[in-house]
Amino acid sequence: MEVTQSLFSPATPGRASEDVALQIEAAIVAGSIAPGQSLPSERELQLQFQTSRGVVREALRALRQKGLLDIRKGARGGAFVKSVGVDNVSESLALFLKQHPVAPERLIEFRETIDRALTTLATARADAEQAARLVALTGTLADLAAGPEPDLAALAECDRECNLALARLAGNPVFEWVMRAVQLGYSSLDMALYEDPDYRARTVANWRDTAQAIADREPLAALSHISLHYAWLRRRVRNGDDGANDAIKEQT
Repeated sequence: MEVTQSLFSPATPGRASEDVALQIEAAIVAGSIAPGQSLPSERELQLQFQTSRGVVREALRALRQKGLLDIRKGARGGAFVKSVGVDNVSESLALFLKQHPVAPERLIEFRETIDRALTTLATARADAEQAARLVALTGTLADLAAGPEPDLAALAECDRECNLALARLAGNPVFEWVMRAVQLGYSSLDMALYEDPDYRARTVANWRDTAQAIADREPLAALSHISLHYAWLRRRVRNGDDGANDAIKEQT
């Protein structure tokens, strides 16, 4: 379905391409042009914006790069509005995070702050069925961690699923979007714990204890488990392999 009515006003001279892109984006965000609809032809856009075809094409390219438009060629081609899903948002933010690395301590600080907020909300909002799913997922994590040489890639994936499940329990989709982006954007520092047998066993047990405390609606207990996890992670990242066992003993 094509948008036929005039939605736009003449572009501002001197910044025409930017103004064209902003007007089209505003129409998309406001819902005046729905996902799946096509924009007017380039010729029609020229008339509505009272500008050149080159300006219109530059604006459309910019909107395509932002993931708002799909440019199709052929007799039935044109510029079509894309539906921006959570995966698109998370992948874009993840790409930004990859291009702007931060010190491990800064990432740990952020993750702990987010996890404490998520845990507080989860204990208050999650129903019994949702909490039970997180407990079951941590059981899967324990199964994957069993044995002297577990599959670390499978462990990393399951740990990621546990974090996303915790974010969902908070009942706020923004947390889930951010968590998904962080998981995609950075290699999990938690792997520093899973790579060491002693840390691995305690980390998995800690995940189970956290999930169970959430299911039992015991926020203080759950938060204490979160604090312990990040105390171990800070020690592990700071010390590397040296002194790993001593670091655990000091915390238990």
